[in-house]
Amino acid sequence: MDLGIIGAGYVGLTTAACFAHLGHEVTCADANPALVAKLSAGDLHLAEPDLDRLVADGLAAGRLRFVADAADAADADVVFVCVGTPSDDDGSADLSAVVAVVERLAPVLRRNAVVVNKSTVPVGTTRRVRELLVERPDVAVVSNPEFLSEGHAVRSFLDPSRVVVGGDDAAAITRVADLYKEVGAPTLRTDSASAELIKYAANAFLATKISFVNAIANLCEMVGADVRDVSLGMGHDPRIGFQYLEPGPGFGGSCLPKDVRALVHSSEQAGYDFALLQGVIEVNDEQRDRVVAKVRDLAGGTLDGVTVGVLGLAFKADTDDVRDSPALAIVERLVEEGAVVQAFDPAIRSVDVAVTMGRDGYEAARGARVVVVLTEWSEFRSLDFERLAAEMERPAIVDARNLFNPNVLRHHGFEYTGIGR
Repeated sequence: MDLGIIGAGYVGLTTAACFAHLGHEVTCADANPALVAKLSAGDLHLAEPDLDRLVADGLAAGRLRFVADAADAADADVVFVCVGTPSDDDGSADLSAVVAVVERLAPVLRRNAVVVNKSTVPVGTTRRVRELLVERPDVAVVSNPEFLSEGHAVRSFLDPSRVVVGGDDAAAITRVADLYKEVGAPTLRTDSASAELIKYAANAFLATKISFVNAIANLCEMVGADVRDVSLGMGHDPRIGFQYLEPGPGFGGSCLPKDVRALVHSSEQAGYDFALLQGVIEVNDEQRDRVVAKVRDLAGGTLDGVTVGVLGLAFKADTDDVRDSPALAIVERLVEEGAVVQAFDPAIRSVDVAVTMGRDGYEAARGARVVVVLTEWSEFRSLDFERLAAEMERPAIVDARNLFNPNVLRHHGFEYTGIGR
């Protein structure tokens, strides 16, 4: 089919590149002309394994092109809206970009086209888009939420656990579902409200698992248990599983924090007090403070004027995304307490915080009284601990990702503090 993708951000670019890989003719529009020029040359603005290769292949095959006007992508069988829906101050999702795009598309959409909400949007958005297209009764609107995992987005798209398509037009649902035939995933066809809520419910549940295991880790520290063993014992239960049971500095990124807040807001609007999710948010905020407290304690009770080495700034490994990163939030709090922060992340060269960026982990640790590990990059596991200790003012590590074996670190003379250990 001819497909239009509106938005060349993380979701839009992945959707465009993967659909082109599956053989569709794809036009991807973005309002930033400079970004369009870069993408047209195969120069990506985000780090995501295999995505650069798919973009290059799509461009070379002529199945993928980038344009600066959404109207130029509207002459398609199916048009995916993949624009940002950031949180407003009250936690609600800001739909202004969605509304602006649909109003721009309305008069120029191909006859009998299908408009697809791919952006993460609250319940009722599909109905609202339908209302915006009231003068285009020939155009159907469906919800097709994304379930991409940053660092594994291409695999998430091409080998998904499920495809969800919701709406009230059975023929339109089938047209969209058929786009995914080659990926061979279970397909759930439902109403638009259910499809929209599935996305929020899934992310909120993952966030709940993270806050739960962090709360258990905090309890482990108080009673002398090891959270690694506790989560292992839990994870062997097939009703629970191992995923998202790794304690750390809390959840972050572009999805979980804003989706949890949006679901809480939607619940309030519907008259339901979602106290459970309020607790999830509170535990997540508290976890960042607890990591800062561990650094402060290991530094001797104060951070004022203390050099702290930071390993990792991205919200998780294998991405350069620092949006709502717990690592960056912790760094900001360290700086606020007077710490001199030296940081290294394999995918990040600069951040909007007063830190000095090192060329590697050893440079970040140079002269530091404490090193804190905030992102679970696998390359940190292969650090030479003797060399690391020699770079530091004194060998002390806060391992907020539990990457290292405490006994090994202590053997090399480090003071070691993990999470729940």
